[in-house]
Amino acid sequence: MNRGEVSRAAMGRLPDYLRYLKSLPPEENKTVSAPKLALGLGLGEVQVRKDLCAVSGAGKPRIGYVTQELIEAIESFLGCDSPSRAVIIGAGKLGRAILDYNGFAEYGVEVSAAFDNALSDLCITHGGKEIYPTHEFEPYCRKYDVRVAILTVPVDSAQTACDMAVDCGIGAIWSFAPRKLKTPPGVIVQYENMALSLASLSSRTKSMSCSVER
Repeated sequence: MNRGEVSRAAMGRLPDYLRYLKSLPPEENKTVSAPKLALGLGLGEVQVRKDLCAVSGAGKPRIGYVTQELIEAIESFLGCDSPSRAVIIGAGKLGRAILDYNGFAEYGVEVSAAFDNALSDLCITHGGKEIYPTHEFEPYCRKYDVRVAILTVPVDSAQTACDMAVDCGIGAIWSFAPRKLKTPPGVIVQYENMALSLASLSSRTKSMSCSVER
C-alpha cells in the first residue's frame, strides 16, 4: 500500500489504532469490529472503516478484522519492521530538539544522527544521539542508506544543505528553512513553516474571539 494514498490525518491516527489493538486481551479479541474500534478510540465508525480500508482492506461481514492480522498490516504500513533512516543537517536548538524526540519511531522513521559544519569532532546529545562534523555526512549516508534529510539550517544555507543531501542519493527533504528549494525530478520536498503555522493558529483565535463578542 502506498503511503501517499492515506491522508495526513489518517496517518496520525494509525499509532492510536496500533496501541489500542495491542492493549486488547488476545484470547478474548481474536477479531475486532469497526464499531468496537470506534468506541474505544472515540472516532466515527465510518472514519474507522475508511482508515483501515486504506491500510488492510475491508473487514469481513459480521466478523470485522482479525486482530493480529490488522496489527501486522498497520505495523507493516508504518514501517515498524524496517524503519526509514533520517538525518538532520544543522544541529542548532531546533535540530537537537528534533534529534532527541522519540515520537518518530511510531511512524516508521528513525532519526539517527545530525550533522553540523560548526563541529570538528563527534558530539553526543543529552538523549544519547550523535552529531557529526559535516564532512562525515556522505560516508554516513552511504553506509546507512539514509532516505530522508531534515534541514534545520539558516535560510542562506538551505540550498547548499539540500544539494548535499541530493548528491548522496537522498530522495526526501523535510525543510524548516523558509525558502523554495531547487531539486531534481523525483526528489520530494516538504516544507515546515513554523511561523506560518503559529500565525494561522493566532488568526483562528482572533476569529473565535470576534464570534464570541458578536
